[in-house]
Amino acid sequence: MTGLPKHVHINEEGPREGFQIEKAPIPTAHKIELIDALSETGVSHIQVASFVSPKHVPGWADADAVVDGFRKRDGVAYTALWLNAKGFERALAHRDKLTVAGSIRICASEPFLMRNQRTDFATNIASEHAQMEVYKAAGVPVTGIGVMAAFGCNFQGDIPTARVIEAIGQALEIAAAHDLDPKEVRLADTMAWATPMHIRRTVGAVQEAYPQLDIILHLHDTRGMAVANAFAGLEMGVTNYDTAVAGLGGCPFAGHAGAAGNICTEDLVFLCEELGIETGIDLDRLIEIGHLAERIFGRQLPGSVMHGGTLRRFRKAA
Repeated sequence: MTGLPKHVHINEEGPREGFQIEKAPIPTAHKIELIDALSETGVSHIQVASFVSPKHVPGWADADAVVDGFRKRDGVAYTALWLNAKGFERALAHRDKLTVAGSIRICASEPFLMRNQRTDFATNIASEHAQMEVYKAAGVPVTGIGVMAAFGCNFQGDIPTARVIEAIGQALEIAAAHDLDPKEVRLADTMAWATPMHIRRTVGAVQEAYPQLDIILHLHDTRGMAVANAFAGLEMGVTNYDTAVAGLGGCPFAGHAGAAGNICTEDLVFLCEELGIETGIDLDRLIEIGHLAERIFGRQLPGSVMHGGTLRRFRKAA
């Protein structure tokens, strides 16, 4: 096929996404085991923990211990999530192992923002201004913009494309006020409302309005649309995707149960390989780690390629 990118960058978020939504506690040693195994697959970025309130996200009460415990591998950037100043301070304490970079976080849906961060639009913008000063004082670069609920919301409904454009504009105003120059924007399908047509429409509008920004797609697979949506993104030239090994994860504040995880890393890598797109990731090793994740979580996980396998042995047999 022509018109598709030659290389795709994958941000592995399985550890952070997966452990944050589990109700049953997962031992710290198992979390470290999964991170260390993923480090051996060729992925160049792993989001390893969430520095958030253990009251609201008990699955990450041991975030500091996990970061202290994993083995840092050369060539892999390890990052973490935080939602407030306290979480940021905890991340800073691990700068010897973590790549700490800030982003301007905006939400396209106020009802979801209230559930996720217990704040409204106006308060969030004020908080982001304050956070930028904190980043600058700490010498932390601000590399991008994140837009949550960019394709739809279980509590608000469809999100107009114009609202996404407005949200990015608000983030750029915050950046300009602090002499910052973000280079990328992450569009998050937090509650899995996107369809391929929706991806094309929103991504196209963002590319037209803000051509200076590289787009990252953060896709959830609750309704089985994640791979189709990723393909639509590839057709639009998007080369950067957040994924989760074995399809782990989901947002604990999204208001739905079921397979709410990120697009499965193995499934996207398989798609890219079949399309002739390089990822730099060892798919066979990744499939093994998908099964490791199943043993850690104690149940079958939603990834498809980890269960169906690749096409290599069938091609050889034929």
